[in-house]
Amino acid sequence: MRFLFKVLVFAAAVAPCAAADRFEISFPKESSAKPLDGHVMLVISTSETPEPRFRLSFTAESQQAFGVDVDSLQPGAAAVVDSSTLGYPRDSLKDIPAGDYYVQAVLNIYETFQLSNGHTVKLPPDKGEGQHWQSKPGNLYSKTQKVHLGRASDETFRLSLTEKVPDVAAAAPDTKWVKHVKIRSELLSRFWGRPTELGAVLLLPDGWEEHPTAHYPLVVYQSHFNRGLGIAFSTDPGAGPGYKFYQDWTAGRMPRVILLTIQHPTPYFDDSYAVNSANAGPYGDAITQELIPYVEKTFRGIGQGWARAVYGGSTGGWESLASQVFYPDFYNGAWVFCPDVVDFRRYMSMNLYEDKNAYWVEGPFARVPRPAMRRPDGLVLATMAGMNRFELVQGSKGRSGEQLDAWQAYFSSVGEDGYPQPIFNKRTGEIDQKVAEYFKEHYDLTHIMERDWTSLGPKLAGKLHVCVGDADSFYLDGAVHLLHDFMETTTDPYYRGTFDFGQRKPHCYAGNFDPQVGLHQHYLPEMAKHMEETAPKGADVSSWKY
Repeated sequence: MRFLFKVLVFAAAVAPCAAADRFEISFPKESSAKPLDGHVMLVISTSETPEPRFRLSFTAESQQAFGVDVDSLQPGAAAVVDSSTLGYPRDSLKDIPAGDYYVQAVLNIYETFQLSNGHTVKLPPDKGEGQHWQSKPGNLYSKTQKVHLGRASDETFRLSLTEKVPDVAAAAPDTKWVKHVKIRSELLSRFWGRPTELGAVLLLPDGWEEHPTAHYPLVVYQSHFNRGLGIAFSTDPGAGPGYKFYQDWTAGRMPRVILLTIQHPTPYFDDSYAVNSANAGPYGDAITQELIPYVEKTFRGIGQGWARAVYGGSTGGWESLASQVFYPDFYNGAWVFCPDVVDFRRYMSMNLYEDKNAYWVEGPFARVPRPAMRRPDGLVLATMAGMNRFELVQGSKGRSGEQLDAWQAYFSSVGEDGYPQPIFNKRTGEIDQKVAEYFKEHYDLTHIMERDWTSLGPKLAGKLHVCVGDADSFYLDGAVHLLHDFMETTTDPYYRGTFDFGQRKPHCYAGNFDPQVGLHQHYLPEMAKHMEETAPKGADVSSWKY
């Protein structure tokens, strides 16, 4: 009986808060005199710092969040979060243990886009921050407030969005080596129905100014959005790897190439995946037909396919492989590290074509959660159901700005409402096989190469180099194994590429190189050598070697 009494006392101490608790979130006229569209996020945290809005993740360390869409929310009118509002990680306010918490609300403001496909959609435009609602310039948020949830009496908490995220700081000024470029893309402007820019940050070879008749190969480094170069490069002796790269770059130890990173955020994610997409527009064509030709003309690139290479990891790894596959004559080699799903038969931990549910491995009576993230030792850190709930709370209709919604935006067809057609139900995990078939025919890179090897093979042979850890944190190694299996069957021609599977290595494995040398220092000479060896007769293989 004494043990039972202790159990009951403990249960009372962690009892969920009362269902009557609710939050009313509004903004004053001083914040905006006009009604606003968007998505209101309420974050409930066990600690005051960092600010609650920065404390969400799809792992067990996440704080609690709730989200609601708002349309034409008037100044002073309230968006309501109550026991019926969907939450993450806990489903409802009712499920939060009684106690003291720190709360903060944010309004991620949407704008209306009149797309060239005839649809009208409301989306969060990028404001130079790389598509993050927590720090998007112009978004409204409240000051952090301490509250006690779960009192016996009904309680309504009111949060006022009195603060506004400031504009991003000005980009660092150009230097002798680093240059910033922005162009208006006519292709993207037509799609989005408004002026749309593409950006790039370049690292010019040492001696570029002193050798005005030299022309250079171009190497594209694909990665997530960065306001700067996205590669550690610094003239500061205290900058560690950045200073070492600067020394190598300027001491004649590196090939003299133009190194380019691309800025191409969309309303769906921090970059476009560098492909043409029904939902985001022709980014692949805009990059290859507008941005890169402009860069090569302005900065004296050689401007021929044999003199271009592409590399990157994770999202950048997928983009590098996709760029080479979809534009096989435009690039002369892809170095692909820990790429996102390159074969949708292993879409993380699911087979998109055969499995019925993205969240559960189902048997006749039992079902087991599908994992989404693991440690190298195999411990599961997140599930597919949790990762998707994390996204759904941050935005309906695929507007969370997170990873799975990004794949859906770029790989999917357009739904009847103008937003990406869901690949699976965000609530239940049920996979839509018709949408999966669209994914397969348009963006499953293994399938596309297998389907079109007769025409693609001669253009890709010798150009593909792939690395992935066999314990990839997001289960991306399975898809790379399937790609490798296909490549080993190729004939007429044989693919003549390389694969490196790092034993027990997690996500971001980029091959067995000496970390004291550096990733870029290891691979850039390899790329330059390949380009030179495969250059057509009469090509310029000397003006850039001084």
